[in-house]
Amino acid sequence: MSHKNILLIVADDLGKYVGCYGSKSVVTPSIDSLAATGTKFDLAFASTASCSGSRSTIYTGLHTHENGQYGLSVYRTHFQTFPHIETAPALFNKAGYLTGIIGKIHVGPDNVYPWTHRLESESRDVAWVADQCEDIFIRANGENKPFFLTVGFVDPHRDVRTRGRFGNEQDFDARVLGLEISEEEVEVPAWLPDLPETRGELKEYYKAINRTDQGVGFILSALRKQGLSDSTLVIFTSDNGPPFINAKTTLYDAGTCLPFIVRNPLVPSSFGISNPNMISWIDILPTLLDFAGIDPTLLKTEQINGSGVSIYAKGNQTSPPRRGRSFLPILDRSQVVPESEWQHHVFGSHTFHELQNYWPTRILRTRKYKYHRNIAWRLDFPFASDLYASYTFEGIRNNPNENGDAMIGSRSLKNYLFRPAEELFDLENDPDEVRNLATSDDPGIRKILAGLRLKLERWQQDTKDLWLFRDGASLSFLERYKDDGLQIPDRFDIDVEDPTTKGKKVLEVSTKWELRELP
Repeated sequence: MSHKNILLIVADDLGKYVGCYGSKSVVTPSIDSLAATGTKFDLAFASTASCSGSRSTIYTGLHTHENGQYGLSVYRTHFQTFPHIETAPALFNKAGYLTGIIGKIHVGPDNVYPWTHRLESESRDVAWVADQCEDIFIRANGENKPFFLTVGFVDPHRDVRTRGRFGNEQDFDARVLGLEISEEEVEVPAWLPDLPETRGELKEYYKAINRTDQGVGFILSALRKQGLSDSTLVIFTSDNGPPFINAKTTLYDAGTCLPFIVRNPLVPSSFGISNPNMISWIDILPTLLDFAGIDPTLLKTEQINGSGVSIYAKGNQTSPPRRGRSFLPILDRSQVVPESEWQHHVFGSHTFHELQNYWPTRILRTRKYKYHRNIAWRLDFPFASDLYASYTFEGIRNNPNENGDAMIGSRSLKNYLFRPAEELFDLENDPDEVRNLATSDDPGIRKILAGLRLKLERWQQDTKDLWLFRDGASLSFLERYKDDGLQIPDRFDIDVEDPTTKGKKVLEVSTKWELRELP
């Protein structure tokens, strides 16, 4: 094998509606076949459940509050990755790879993500997409260069111009076949109500998923045709969970625990493995570099004028250190490895979806518990516009239960919109994250809550998260007053009933905050 190639396929808004993940009615033979000849991770987590932010974590190995891609990369929001951030295309360009992206890009600016072959398209014609991929494979063979190609499928995202047709009425190449399925055949997940509107949209969603699967098959067929299967690392995943309320834009598992399949031709012992270990999207870039044998310290991309630390600096900045790890050493594990070898937790960071959807939250998820720190808990949880306009939400709000409550699965709409500052869920006994234990008086639960809270906040501090708050203010922005004796009450938010600082436990303003357990 002369080259080590990489093919990264990212579906848009695909949750675990895949046959190999246990869905009995969805039709995904190509993805299932890839899983049978590769490794299927059962606990793979996006850092955030929003398109641009999630893609930026894949390409940078950094959470969105580190890389600056706080929300959707569209013109009117101006959310952009910081100019000093190292990205996958820049690193692989430096290493002599042919880099390319086809389909959905949805991160920016272009000079920070300098793919050498950039074919941005909103086409859902997956046969056409596969043809463009084959052109890259042919070019790589002709130039005798390794390639790193990303495919951004538009499917199975909602069609943004209709309320629930998922692009299924568009024209496609004759090779793309339509899926016949009835509303009675679809599976309604526990986190959604079983309503006619839900089933109607899931039927259309299934069709878009099946089209995604056909695209995967076409691309892998082209890879084989060009003789590149045995030299190419293939990864198939999604950016966030399904485009339904209670999943996408939330850091509940429905929005972040996603399909993740890896086929490494160099590790045949990993074929057909269901891997139970926890990985994060920040682990993807370190893994790609590891597979390619690239030492990024020898490929430093041009930074802006050396190094610096000021949050106000326009220059003098370098890319933060990536904290993710290559998962290649555990790829063929079918058992949970000891914590001394691999992490048993992941972090999540969400701040915006659309510009008007401001609701910063951070999470720490272990194998058993999920801790949510909801920074803007005094605000209503915002709706992404496509979820608000969906027929599913229309059905939810117009079909209250016998108690008069609109229900989203077993969660009330009221509890979806109004969340407390902290949530703690026992995922073994409450996988849908409905019963909040953060208010429990049980001493054992209080100890778990305090430990997870402290671990999350120290991670926020390590990653220089601007949304590490005390008394309703950002600790990062208060550091400039470290020499003037400012003291901050050691609590999340200002207490409007008792705003005084006298007699309160306080933090001294510092560049290294001594974070401790809150009472």
